[in-house]
Amino acid sequence: MRRFLLLYATQQGQAKAIAEEICEKAFVHGFSADLHCISESDKYDLKTETAPLVVVVSTTGTGDPPDTARKFVKKIQDKALPVDFFAHLRYGLLGLGDSEYTYFCNGGKIIDKRLQELGAQHFYATGHADDCVGLELVVEPWIDGLWAALTKHFTSTRGKEEINGALQIASTASQRMDPVKPELLHIESRVELLRLADSGRRDSEVQEQNAVNRDQSSALIAESEPSLTHSVPPLSQASLNIPALPPEYLQVHLHEFLGQEESRASVTPVDPVFQVPISKAVQLTANDAIKTTLLVELDISKTDFSYQPGDAFNVICPNSDSEVQHLLQRLRLTDRREHCVVLKIKGDTKKKGAALPQHIPEGRSLQFILTWCLEIRAVPKKAMLRALAEHAAGPDRRRLHELCSRQGAADYGRFVRDAHTGLLDLLLAFPSCQPPLALLLEHLPKLQPRPYSCASSNLSHPGKLHFVFNVVEFLSPTTMEVLRRGVCTGWLAMVVASILCPDTQVSPAEGGPAPAPEISISPRTTGFFHLPSDPAAPVIMVGPGTGIAPFIGFLQHREKLQEQHPEGHFGAMWLFFGCRHKERDYLFREELRHFYKRGILTHLKVSFSRDAPVGEEEAPVKYVQDNMWLHSKQVARVLLQESGYIYVCGDAKNMAKDVNDTLVEIISKETGVEKLEAMKTLATLKEEKRYLQDIWS
Repeated sequence: MRRFLLLYATQQGQAKAIAEEICEKAFVHGFSADLHCISESDKYDLKTETAPLVVVVSTTGTGDPPDTARKFVKKIQDKALPVDFFAHLRYGLLGLGDSEYTYFCNGGKIIDKRLQELGAQHFYATGHADDCVGLELVVEPWIDGLWAALTKHFTSTRGKEEINGALQIASTASQRMDPVKPELLHIESRVELLRLADSGRRDSEVQEQNAVNRDQSSALIAESEPSLTHSVPPLSQASLNIPALPPEYLQVHLHEFLGQEESRASVTPVDPVFQVPISKAVQLTANDAIKTTLLVELDISKTDFSYQPGDAFNVICPNSDSEVQHLLQRLRLTDRREHCVVLKIKGDTKKKGAALPQHIPEGRSLQFILTWCLEIRAVPKKAMLRALAEHAAGPDRRRLHELCSRQGAADYGRFVRDAHTGLLDLLLAFPSCQPPLALLLEHLPKLQPRPYSCASSNLSHPGKLHFVFNVVEFLSPTTMEVLRRGVCTGWLAMVVASILCPDTQVSPAEGGPAPAPEISISPRTTGFFHLPSDPAAPVIMVGPGTGIAPFIGFLQHREKLQEQHPEGHFGAMWLFFGCRHKERDYLFREELRHFYKRGILTHLKVSFSRDAPVGEEEAPVKYVQDNMWLHSKQVARVLLQESGYIYVCGDAKNMAKDVNDTLVEIISKETGVEKLEAMKTLATLKEEKRYLQDIWS
C-alpha cells in the first residue's frame, strides 16, 4: 500500500483531529498514512524521507505556530541549512487559522515558506482553512482533493502498473464520495468569497437556500423555517453524502470509587500548577452597566510564580456543576457519578493507532472527568454528529445525518457552529439520542485552561497578581430562555461572590473577612507583550474595555521605575481607552487620573461609544480608532520618527482590525504614500516587534 508521512502540529486538538480523519480515510483510498505529532522528532526524519509529506498545522496566539511545533520550527529555521536541504521532499500543507486575527494561518505559512526555502516542492497546493467562517469549508474539499494529488504523485514517480489494483480499491470504497477532478487540486481559502455573501449568511449555500425560500409563498416559509431540528427542501428531500462512521475505540468500565482525594492539578500535568488564594475581588463597573467587570487579586507570595507586566497566565476552571449534573441525568448515570472510570482500547477497533486520550487521567471519578477534563460545551465536529446519529431514531437521526452531510454544510454552519451549539444543546434538541459514555470520551476535546492578562506589576504589588475579566453571559441556542455564563468567568464570579466588594471599597466589609477561596493557575510561555527594554522609547497603548488590563501593569511598573530612578529619561506614554458609558464602565478611572497627574501617563485619550453629547457640545468620538485618527500626526511621529512602540490589547473581531486599518490610514496620510506602501511600513513595525498585539476572539 502506498505510504505517506502525515504530521500534525496542534494547540487545542483541531489539527490532530483533522490529521486523524485523513489517516482514517487514507486506507479506503488505497494509501497508508504514517501519523505523528510534529513534536515526535524521534519517529520520523524529513532529511531522509522519500514518501510524500502531508502536514496539518494550526495557529496560536496572534500568529505563532502551536507549542508542539516550536522545536521543529526552530530546527528548520537554522540559517546554516543549505538551500537544497529538503530538495528531495514533496509535500502538501493544510493551515488552520482564524481571519479575525491579523496573522491568518501564520503557523502554517511559516512552515510552508521555510520548507520551500529549503528546496521542498508542493505535490498538492496549500489550503488555508478559516475558523471564522467554518474550517470545514476548506478542510473537506482539501481532503477530498488530496487522494487525486497523491495518486498523481505516485503515478509520476512509480508508474501506473503499481497502483492499478489500489485504484480499484479506492474506487469501490469511495463510491459514496463525489469524484474529485484533477483540476480542483488547487484549493484556496474561500474566505474572501464568503465575506461578500449576505451579511446574515456567510456561505453561498445559504444564499441558495434563501433564494429557494423566497420563491415559496410567505405562508409556507412561516411553516417551514429551518432550525437546528428541522430542515426544509431541498435539503429535507436530498440524498445525503454523509461521512463514514468514526470507528469506536474506547472500552469504558465504571467501578465503585475507592474514595481517594481528587486533585484538579492532575488535569494539566505538563505545566507547573499553583494553587493560590484570592485575596481580593472588586466590581469595577456600575450595577447598571451592560457588562459586569471584576478585578481579582491573587496572593502568590508563597509560591514560585513570577511574572512581568504584559504576561498572561492560565486559570484552570471546571465546567458548570449544573450542566455536569444535567449531562449525567441525560446519560442516565447520575447514580454512578462517583464511580471510577477505567478505559481500555477495544481489541477489535478499526481505528488506526488508537490510543487512550491523554487528557483523561487514570483513576478518576466520572463526575471529576466531566467537570475538569472534557470541554462539554465544545461545538461538536461533524464526526461527532455522525456518531450521535447512530444512537438516535426517526426524524432525529435524519436531521443529525443532514447536519453532518455535505449537502447540510450551510445548516451546520448556521445552527451548530455559528450558534455555538454544544453537546447538551444537541441532547436537548434530539430527545431520542441516547449516546453511550464512550462516545463522549472519544469525541469531546480537553477542557482548556483560560488565559488572562496580568493587570499589575510586582514592583507595585509584591506577592500579588491582579487580573480583570467581564462576566460573559449569553442565551442558550436551543431554549433561548436559559441564561448561561462563560465557563471560566461564570465560575470565577461564583467563587468570589462571598468576598466581592464594590469599586468604592478596597477590602471586605466589616464583620470578619470571609475565608479566602483558592484557584489553580499555571504560567503561559508566550512572553512577547512587554515594555521596551529602553525606557526612553515612547509607547502607545490601545486597550478598550478589559483590554486595558496589561497597561495598568505597564503604568504601575513605570511609576515605580521613575521613583527608583528620578534622574532617568523616560519616554512618553499614550493610552487610548474606550468604553460604553463614562459613568458605568470607565475601568480604572481614578488610577488613570492618578497616573496622568503624576506625569507617568503623558497622554490619556478616552472615548465613550454610547454616551450622547451634552447640550450643544460637539459629538464625541466613539471608538479608540477615532481618537487615534484625531491624533494622527502624533501617532505617526511616535512610530516613524521616534522609534516608538504600539501595543494593542482586546477584541480581535472588530477593534483590532479597525485599529490596524486606522494605522494604515494614518501612515498613508502623514507620509503621503499609497496604502500598499503604508501596509508594508506597518509590516516592518511588526517584524521589528514595535507593533505588538494581545488580542482574543
